[in-house]
Amino acid sequence: MNKYIMALDQGTTSSRCVIFDKEGNIVSSAQKEFTQFYPQPGWVEHNPMEIWSSQLAVIMEAMAVGGISAQQIAALGISNQRETTIMWDKNTGEPVYNAIVWQCRRTAKRMDELKEDEFAGVIREKTGLVPDAYFSASKIVWILENIPDVRIRAQKGEILFGTVDTWLMWKLSGGKIHATDYTNASRTMLFDIHDLRWDPELLEKFRIPEKILPEVKASRCVFGYTDPAILGAEIPIASAVGDQQAAMFGHCCFEEGEVKNTYGTGCFMLMNTGRKAKTSKSGLITTIAASCPNEVEYALEGSVFAGGAAIQWLRDSMRMIRTAGQSEDYATRVKDTTGVYFVPAFNGLGAPHWDQDARGMVVGITRGCTKEHFIRASVEAIAYQTVDILRAMEEDSGVELKSLKVDGGASVSDFLMQFQADILGVDLERPQCTEISALGAAYLAGLAVGYWKNKDEIREHWQCGRKFEPQMSDEERAKRVSGWNRAVTCAKMFGSAE
Repeated sequence: MNKYIMALDQGTTSSRCVIFDKEGNIVSSAQKEFTQFYPQPGWVEHNPMEIWSSQLAVIMEAMAVGGISAQQIAALGISNQRETTIMWDKNTGEPVYNAIVWQCRRTAKRMDELKEDEFAGVIREKTGLVPDAYFSASKIVWILENIPDVRIRAQKGEILFGTVDTWLMWKLSGGKIHATDYTNASRTMLFDIHDLRWDPELLEKFRIPEKILPEVKASRCVFGYTDPAILGAEIPIASAVGDQQAAMFGHCCFEEGEVKNTYGTGCFMLMNTGRKAKTSKSGLITTIAASCPNEVEYALEGSVFAGGAAIQWLRDSMRMIRTAGQSEDYATRVKDTTGVYFVPAFNGLGAPHWDQDARGMVVGITRGCTKEHFIRASVEAIAYQTVDILRAMEEDSGVELKSLKVDGGASVSDFLMQFQADILGVDLERPQCTEISALGAAYLAGLAVGYWKNKDEIREHWQCGRKFEPQMSDEERAKRVSGWNRAVTCAKMFGSAE
């Protein structure tokens, strides 16, 4: 009987299930979008039960499409949207509130106040993060303070907290597993990434009861087993990992200095820094990479809040396009943007700026600006934001990068990838397998149960689908980046004037 590895890739806008074979090929897959809630400007929520139901639905669909039984799944791995915060009743399993999504800015003011506090240095030193509403801690506090009786129940041990991986493991195991991995824990702003523990000083500062927090383990390990009543067999849950660290592992960025960038709802660039946690001086954060037991590795990361989200905005709110794919068609109808720049700071700016007050800005509009120019500027904005992060990463590491591995939904756009290579001045390598986060989770799970022997065996399967080489002159590149920098300054100035 053939055996396979199942990967659950729970993202910001959809849930996926991808089943891989021994060679790392996709045997079957399924995907289902779920509802995005925006109860107030800057607030973003998901329904935890819809996350679970959509994930369960795609598991069943992928198994049915592939003709695969639960007994054929050697192990299951989870890749998940990070920082998103879920709290639920320990006894009933019912969420006490909607999931507060990583994009949500409702606690931005509180985090701004904390930045002025000397304690911000303690947070930076212990967690590798900067105080920001992006991370889980302030989201937990908001639920504890704003949902009736939750703090009292939490202190009694009746409430559990988890990032999405924890929630899925809890549901898959029938409530037997309350755990997370180092990568997700490192995004909460409560976890000491050096001592690898929930930090008592941070918990006291945020007034968060430790008893609500999950057990923390390595990304590659057997956390427990699925409830046979749910999937039909006891399948080992053998990996849990934040989606961006999963993507880095899926790209086989195993060596120090290797870098990947994921183009999803946001954009996330990670550089492997090996066994040493490097502190950034350029606005990046230090985080834990997907790690094996007794082999913790670290990474530098830069996050763009609005990557593919800018294209979704064009489609859903502005109605300039009917599908995300049309953005490339419109963008290629004109040779440039005629000097138009769009800064999609819908919820502030992420790395390396970390400006929570910045707001979206369009500059350079003339009478000759058309719909095509505006759409092209929106697509190019994804690439420009990546430039900001890569330059900061080079400054921190002292390494001038020659190539970048890319993945994510927007990476399928040849136009965007070529413009990215042009504006960065480095080669881009897009893998043959586009489900790279799922592949990373699968690799980790397979290693945990001996499905694959080691990293060398995994590296043999990685294939480059297409390489993009820069074609833009240095002079033209400098001119365009200068224009982008001016546009970013305008976005920051507008925010500070509110």
